[in-house]
Amino acid sequence: MAGPPASTLEPVTADRPPSVLREVSFLRLWAGSTASGLATWAMPFILGLAVLHSAITPTALGLVLAVRTVGFLIAVPVGGVLADRWSRRSVVLWSSLAAAVATPVLAMALGRSVALMAVAGAVIGAGQGACRPAFQALTAEVVRPGRRQQANAAMTLAVRVTTLAGPALAALLATVLDVPTLLLGSGVLWLAAALLPPRGNPAPAPAPAGAGSGRPGFTAEFADGVREARRHPWFLGGLVALAAVIATGYSATGVVLPMVSRDRYGTEAVLATAVTAYTAGALLGALLISRWRPRSRGWAALAALACYGFAPLSLWIPGPVALVVVAYVVAGVGIELFNVPWFTAIQREVEPRRLARVSSLDFMVSYGLAPVGLALIAPAVDAFGPGPVLGLCTLVCFLVPAGAALVPTARHFSRGGAGPAPEAAG
Repeated sequence: MAGPPASTLEPVTADRPPSVLREVSFLRLWAGSTASGLATWAMPFILGLAVLHSAITPTALGLVLAVRTVGFLIAVPVGGVLADRWSRRSVVLWSSLAAAVATPVLAMALGRSVALMAVAGAVIGAGQGACRPAFQALTAEVVRPGRRQQANAAMTLAVRVTTLAGPALAALLATVLDVPTLLLGSGVLWLAAALLPPRGNPAPAPAPAGAGSGRPGFTAEFADGVREARRHPWFLGGLVALAAVIATGYSATGVVLPMVSRDRYGTEAVLATAVTAYTAGALLGALLISRWRPRSRGWAALAALACYGFAPLSLWIPGPVALVVVAYVVAGVGIELFNVPWFTAIQREVEPRRLARVSSLDFMVSYGLAPVGLALIAPAVDAFGPGPVLGLCTLVCFLVPAGAALVPTARHFSRGGAGPAPEAAG
């Protein structure tokens, strides 16, 4: 049997367009996903402005953001089941519309009713959560297999840009608009997210199990998605590695970086510079992986994920500010060199009718463990000091992805050995 294809840059041939961004259907999907990302990242910043303007209290802000997270986590598995049961396009439409309708309610309740703000925040979070696995599955319907890595790179590039542009754009508009108007603007973004994406080409529906058989319930369908995930050892190993990095490295740097910036370097500028360096690295990583096809894509992705360990390492070992900046650039590059092949492998390997449910497991772990890690790391730092906590987190970030690379099928993120040639024409 021929070995796996060598690492290469994707060729451009006459029957393959030079960029997936020239495909109108993907452009619509990309624009809708980007609009939802802008709305998602701008909302906390806009509410922070409301605190600065004394329109709401910090306690109210914390409550709204907390219930938004709860709504998100509850809706992710629901959205995964619905997106596999019905049209992925419809789930994107109705979940984004729910967030679009709830946003004006939040603006109206601002400073008047904390309870109504909390309800609106929960609905917005639920809309965000339900549309995430649907967007992921819809990408597989809209984009041919041979273009998906480039498409996923474009999607994750948009996420990183909106991470910077959402708050920055809100800050710029805040000079001429009040907070309720800014919130209404984010509602318009949710409306765009609902209306822009195209219809996909879903997999054919499964044959009925027998005469008179009814559709399984939600729990049974979600369990079916879990069984599908268990069929892919590389997915379980990668998910454990991702969970470990998020719960330790990501959370530790979120808690300790502000302390190190203040206590070791005597300025908050290091905090801002490191965060910017991480985002810049992620942008670079997304651009690189849109063209790079590693020989052993799974091992390369897990090695890149382990690079996040350089972030807590740079905070653990005293050094110049430049060391922290470089470490965060490397961490940012690494996270995207993992994310894009990871998303592409899920879309390629998972049974299409179960894709949204498996994707929902990924999002539940990715988003769900972040607040858990943050909640546990802070007491650990208080009890043991930042040094031991950062040291342990560094080791976890390096060793757990290395362990995941030993899982069967992890080398190529494929149950079929080397699997299909990366980005073979679809």
